[in-house]
Amino acid sequence: MVTTAVVTGASSGIGRASVAALAASGWQVLGAARRADRLAELAAETGCATAVCDVTSAGDVEALAQQAADLFGGTLDAIVNIAGGAFGVDPVEKADLEGWRRMYDLNVLGTTRVTQALLPLVRANGSGSVVLLTSTAAQAAYTGGAGYNAAKAGEHMVAQALRLELLGEPIRVIEIAPGMVHTEEFSLVRLGGDKAAADAVYEGVSHPLSAGDVADVVAYSLNLPAHVNLDLVTIRPVAQASNYHVARGAGL
Repeated sequence: MVTTAVVTGASSGIGRASVAALAASGWQVLGAARRADRLAELAAETGCATAVCDVTSAGDVEALAQQAADLFGGTLDAIVNIAGGAFGVDPVEKADLEGWRRMYDLNVLGTTRVTQALLPLVRANGSGSVVLLTSTAAQAAYTGGAGYNAAKAGEHMVAQALRLELLGEPIRVIEIAPGMVHTEEFSLVRLGGDKAAADAVYEGVSHPLSAGDVADVVAYSLNLPAHVNLDLVTIRPVAQASNYHVARGAGL
């Protein structure tokens, strides 16, 4: 039986790796992201279908849902919400509220918009899963992180509420919350393109999580028997015990 998924944030990082991991385990995947050139590369590598989509655009998401319906015959096994991001590390008293608004729109409203649009296809399928990629930033605050903390905590609450609202239906709600993940863009974007500052985030950590590590958990959670729900999976490298406690220079 063919299983189908829509993965957002598919042009880079964890989203791209999740498309690859699901495709490798036999899923038919529609990868969605803003950058058409990156999506073309991903399609060539994995055989996935692609959709240019900004999850903050209602029109784009509506078109994504129609494309998914046409591609998969009006049904869908999994919604995989990977699109997200952080902008800036400003303290509360100097907060760039426009940056905070962008984070909320992308992480909370974007995830909700995609889930609303695609959930009817999962219902039509008879069963399925909704995955939300949050962060350990949703679990504990840290200096300079309030805007991202708040956005990811909001997304965490969307997952929690959705699971309650879907109780009694055969639809899993899976939340995956990574800690320190070294991808090519996350910290670089967050720190305004400052490569030295981005590299310093991982300084002294030999083995931070990779996008592939997290993608493997995404694929594992979706490939479990349908009655098994991973409500919340927190993933950190061994070198990281909390948002604040990182063993740097320990060879880990």
